[in-house]
Amino acid sequence: MTSADQMPASSGSTLTLHSDPNNTKESDPLRKANGVYVTVHGHFYQPPRENPYLDAIERQPSAAPFHDWNERIHWECYRPNAFARVLNDQGEVVGIVNNYEYFSFNIGPTLMSWLERYDVEVYQRILEADAKSSQRLDGHGNAIAQVYNHIIMPLANDRDKYTQIRWGKEDFRSRFGRDPEGMWLAETAVDYATLEALVAEGIRFIILAPSQALRCRPLPTSDHPHPEWIEVGGSQIDSTRPYRCYLKPTLNTSSSPLNASADSSKDGSREELPYIDIFFYDGPISRDMGFSDVVYNSSHFAGRIGSAVRGDHRPAQLISVATDGETFGHHKKGTEKTLAYAFTKEFPQQGWTVTNFAHYLSLNSPGWEVELKSVTAWSCAHGVGRWEDDCGCGGEGGVWHQKWRRPLRDALNWLRDKLTEVYEEHGRQLFRDPWLARDEYIQVMRDRSAANVNRFLARHQTHKLTAAEQVDALRLLEMQRHALLMFTSCGWFFEEISRPEGTQILRYAARALELAGDVAGVQLEKGFVKRLGLAPSNVEQFKHGAEIYRQLVLTAQLGFKQVAAHYAITSLFTNQKPAQTHNLPRKDAADKQSQRYHKKVYCYAANELDYQLQRMGSLTLAVGNLKLVSEITWESEHLVFAVLHLGGWDFHCCIQQFTGRRDYSQIKEKLFEALKQASAAHTILVMTQLFGEEAFSLQNLFAEERHRIMGLLSQETLTRLGQLYTQAYRDNYGVLMAFHRDEIAVPQELQVAADIALGHRCLMTLRSLEQEIADPQKSWSHILELEAIATEAKHLRCRLNIPDGKQMLEQLIARSLWQLLHDANGSFNADIQLLERLIDVGDQLNIDISLQRSQELYFSCLQSQIAPVCITSLGNEAENQCLQLLNLGKKLAVDVSTISNQLG
Repeated sequence: MTSADQMPASSGSTLTLHSDPNNTKESDPLRKANGVYVTVHGHFYQPPRENPYLDAIERQPSAAPFHDWNERIHWECYRPNAFARVLNDQGEVVGIVNNYEYFSFNIGPTLMSWLERYDVEVYQRILEADAKSSQRLDGHGNAIAQVYNHIIMPLANDRDKYTQIRWGKEDFRSRFGRDPEGMWLAETAVDYATLEALVAEGIRFIILAPSQALRCRPLPTSDHPHPEWIEVGGSQIDSTRPYRCYLKPTLNTSSSPLNASADSSKDGSREELPYIDIFFYDGPISRDMGFSDVVYNSSHFAGRIGSAVRGDHRPAQLISVATDGETFGHHKKGTEKTLAYAFTKEFPQQGWTVTNFAHYLSLNSPGWEVELKSVTAWSCAHGVGRWEDDCGCGGEGGVWHQKWRRPLRDALNWLRDKLTEVYEEHGRQLFRDPWLARDEYIQVMRDRSAANVNRFLARHQTHKLTAAEQVDALRLLEMQRHALLMFTSCGWFFEEISRPEGTQILRYAARALELAGDVAGVQLEKGFVKRLGLAPSNVEQFKHGAEIYRQLVLTAQLGFKQVAAHYAITSLFTNQKPAQTHNLPRKDAADKQSQRYHKKVYCYAANELDYQLQRMGSLTLAVGNLKLVSEITWESEHLVFAVLHLGGWDFHCCIQQFTGRRDYSQIKEKLFEALKQASAAHTILVMTQLFGEEAFSLQNLFAEERHRIMGLLSQETLTRLGQLYTQAYRDNYGVLMAFHRDEIAVPQELQVAADIALGHRCLMTLRSLEQEIADPQKSWSHILELEAIATEAKHLRCRLNIPDGKQMLEQLIARSLWQLLHDANGSFNADIQLLERLIDVGDQLNIDISLQRSQELYFSCLQSQIAPVCITSLGNEAENQCLQLLNLGKKLAVDVSTISNQLG
């Protein structure tokens, strides 16, 4: 944020809008349409990235150093907007703003589900922001809903349209505790059939691009029953007002999107016609937000907003802009600060009211009506061609074609219709109304607890379902869920079908195919793949969609055997031995064993019924009896596994069905007898005789666990290398210093040795500090060691690459600060000195630690705890503590000048 976005150093840290929500005067713009209103809408969305078999996002190397793209964008955008800084001209924090409290926003349900699991603090900030905006804006919260998984609504059949809206509404209601007033359409893609579904489901308004309007006119009145239409097809529509869109035609003209046969407005009446209200965002400003530098400076941003204000003396007008929410922080770094300052300072100084669409609509009912073009979207000049045709939108500068789009769309439409036949034929045997069951399945998607699933099935079942029928019922519903996920718009948005987005929707299709086969025994895959063969790829390796399916989709399929193999191999690196229960009461012993043997493997519950491990020299053999249950479909398998670790990276794992205790006992006996010969070849031969040729290795593990085990297997080697580098560093310390003293380039081998040796020493010290932070004497010893390492690294110009150590130090600082503010235990002086030295050593080590969490914690206590203590402090000790706390605030780059000035 530039200096134009900063507040004077003397400004207080409490920021409020210029309008008092309790003011009921006629001039109050929160109560009566009066003046200029500003709405900034953020469309926050990430495509569903979960593995269809694991219900979890696997590691995405392209998002490094983060685990996946959701996580990366979260730390760059979603969290910064929940805790957006307002700075003074010294770069100190004078305010932390929850931008969601001022944004108009929609957050895709699939993204909200991820946020709820990943960062509940940010998730709660978003919910609180909607509640606070609702209090400020007369009951109209900032959040609006979104069609569930971002499908292009005009290309969906009617049934899917309604399910997308109903799932979006129910997901919204379960989170925000209210019905949505508006709904965001994926890519703002719309046609009149979509409007009809929205109106039928009680949605009051939508947001569109100005290019989607065809013509508009003032609403007919008794004085002017037949106002003339104004053509606005070239994006000329006035976006400062809301419009009413009637679902039935209003003119006998071929230009009407509905090809009207009669003018239903001759009497000027509209009461009997269904309608939806529409806001059109300001196109030029919205484009500038995404593609220029206007959002890097709040005064420039306010100036750009101000350029759209109409000077025609109308009582009220709305300047609304809309863009991807990820613009603020992810695409454009730091711009969440611009918004925070604009919302709380710049806009109020201009006399503008920050609002949302629902609130503005409550103050200013539409006085104009609009007709839309027949089928449109904001990001395609060809209607919705970007999601079904080689229209040129989204291409690689004309280098790559998109001839694959139409065959991909046709193949998925064919599959959807075939799956519909399966669902209706088999669903009617289990559900009273299969399609109502699908619409309400969102309640299970939000809560997969056994109690909730049983309640759902009890409501919809045609009869008391057997266990097998329950599994089939859930399989059918999951088949339909994946049949909707496979139409997620991102699969067509870009230039090539083999991109991760295209591959992802094909994986959803494959899962739907598999579930259909499990329930009905139908074989649809051959017909589907044949149709994919008509979708040409731009990549020579793949040639067409069928080959992409074979190479990137089929290879990613998982079954119970893969889950069991994953469990078996990882069991060698976790404590799977039975708990010691002989001294416990019987019930406690049973509970202890139950805790030991039950484990979750992604979306599978693993119940270990027996496990035995033996070692013989370098060989380790484990044999187990395992029951796996899918928490999604309730299907289960009872399996036997044997896994042999030959040392290093070599594993040999076999899986088969459990066929009885006698067979299982014989397998164990034969395998452990074979192990006694201490021959890997002989043991593998016996495993093959008992289990067959199919075997699994480390490569078959799910990526997350594979990487963890690779790290464990590498630890001994890395430790040994660390010792060698440390010895080389010590032996050549004087030589290194001589090179640096004479400013001669250090040989790479010596510099690398210094970097690794000091990094290793630093990491070991931080681990010791983490374990002994409660012991002041040991903590100080570790801090002194860290300071010595920092000094040494500075002299030798070392780069300490220790991401784990960076995270440890950040957490130690935050934990120490929390304890200081909430649980000082009578050792305030020692605790605050230790905390200050921790912060200092983070700077000295030059490992780029982030103090954001600590900053937020301190700032949250500044007015509620620190200020009252300081202002009422009596006695030298209290005053000394107050000064120490204020100095700590400065160290955390928080503006404490207001309190300091009050103290004189």
